[in-house]
Amino acid sequence: MAKTRPGKRDADSYTIRGTNKVVRAGDCVLMRPSDTGKPPYVARIEKIEADNRGNTKVRVRWYYRPEESIGGRRQFHGAKELFLSDHYDVQSAHTIEGKCTVHSFKSYTKLENVGAEDYYCRFEYKAATGAFTPDRVAVYCKCEMPYNPDDLMVQCEGCKDWYHPACVGMTIVEAKKLDSFLCSECSSEEDVKKPQNAFSASPQAGAKGELKRRKK
Repeated sequence: MAKTRPGKRDADSYTIRGTNKVVRAGDCVLMRPSDTGKPPYVARIEKIEADNRGNTKVRVRWYYRPEESIGGRRQFHGAKELFLSDHYDVQSAHTIEGKCTVHSFKSYTKLENVGAEDYYCRFEYKAATGAFTPDRVAVYCKCEMPYNPDDLMVQCEGCKDWYHPACVGMTIVEAKKLDSFLCSECSSEEDVKKPQNAFSASPQAGAKGELKRRKK
């Protein structure tokens, strides 16, 4: 006689094993990889399901790290950057190691202190094709690269564009000592009003153009 399959039910929450941390649908979690030498996977919980035997499974939507994408990690990708993929999976809830927060790009750049469990996402990623949404983002500096929040940039008082110190012939130490900065195109102009703080904000506007992500 065939055994009756244990009934399943949706669960509102799950307490991470060995902790008092509770996760619910919509939360982002760190999940244990099969290879212990790799960093934990990051996923967003879509659904929690338990059966009559006390087993709990979670349906998750994976975040990919840049190096896990088809195009690989590029210069403008930050150390804490993730891509929200269209890759869904069902995993044992026992593989959840902890909770984390995946911020919007704008929110992340405003954090005063970035913790170990803070990440950010500015792209959605199609795992099968390597396509990104959006496929165009604002670019800055002479190198015309998207903003990497890990890199120091200086703002020109004239054109308000942002520049990497190395791209304008400066070291980071020199850039940090600046009271004001003018790019080569604006340096000949006179009566340029100095800002109160040359490093007061992350790049949000004034991009020279856009960069189209290549599909490889």
